Amino acid sequence: MQQLHEAQEKLFLAKDFIETIEGLVFAVVESGLEQGKILCFLRYIKNNQQWEKVDTTVANQILSETYPHYLHYSVNKDTYLHAVPTGLVTQHHQPRSKLKELSNKQRPDPIENDLLSLCKLLQREGLDLDGAGVTGSILIAAHHIDSDIDLVFYCRETFHLARRICSQLIQQGACVALSKNDWQTSYLRRNCELTIDEYCWHEQRKFNKVLINKRKVDLSFISHVVEEADDLTQYKKLEYITIIAQVTDASLAFDYPSLYTIIYPNINTVVCYTATYTGQAEAGEWIEVAGLLEQDNDGGKRIVVGSTREAEGEYIKVVDEQL
Repeated sequence: MQQLHEAQEKLFLAKDFIETIEGLVFAVVESGLEQGKILCFLRYIKNNQQWEKVDTTVANQILSETYPHYLHYSVNKDTYLHAVPTGLVTQHHQPRSKLKELSNKQRPDPIENDLLSLCKLLQREGLDLDGAGVTGSILIAAHHIDSDIDLVFYCRETFHLARRICSQLIQQGACVALSKNDWQTSYLRRNCELTIDEYCWHEQRKFNKVLINKRKVDLSFISHVVEEADDLTQYKKLEYITIIAQVTDASLAFDYPSLYTIIYPNINTVVCYTATYTGQAEAGEWIEVAGLLEQDNDGGKRIVVGSTREAEGEYIKVVDEQL
């Protein structure tokens, strides 16, 4: 575990935040580097010494008009992304360090106290939080009374154990499952392509969301294994397609990005970059997938769901059988 921690400290991992001299905070969206740059997305700007969260449209406009040096064409992904050269990072906000800091805080605020209460419940059930962290607004102290809690785990086994414990905590009454209104709010925030009934059916079996003191908690997993993007296979975008296929391997379904191995002519992989469809399907299930077909330089093909941040028109959903 110590070697894992030391390795993480030297890396930029997905769900880390990075800060620049201009007062911009970007969320890292892919672990590792590409051409010496961190692939990320602008999430917060400084406004009157306070962090202000910005949406996709505003983020793109700010960079295009004022900070175009943070726009980057990715040869590997055949698309434009936000990216920050490592030399322009003034502060690297890391979830593990933040959780440790809050664990030692003398007077946590109400949101931080809810986080620490959940951590104690998880530890009481035997979970080792040494490899866990807190991301989202809490990571840069931009949270407010309605903020969610985003717990991130760097060990796959620990993450899945946390999911099982959350299910147990709901049964024990120590935590609460999301209500119909909570799911409705989550659904509207996601703005996904599924119906609300489809969305809730998929989400309620994942056990990666729970309420503590009426505050929503999201659990996620980030692998600490990082490949340098400069050495990765390059992909060319082809067309948007919709297929129905059977999942043969979903062992990486909760990774970021999520990965599903499927049986389908000339396509064997679905890669998902949006959290909405993380953990969406299990091995043996049939899924309907709408996404962007890509081809690598060896002729291999895959479907990408979440080819844009909004993932408009893209989705993964379980279907009863092959049509």
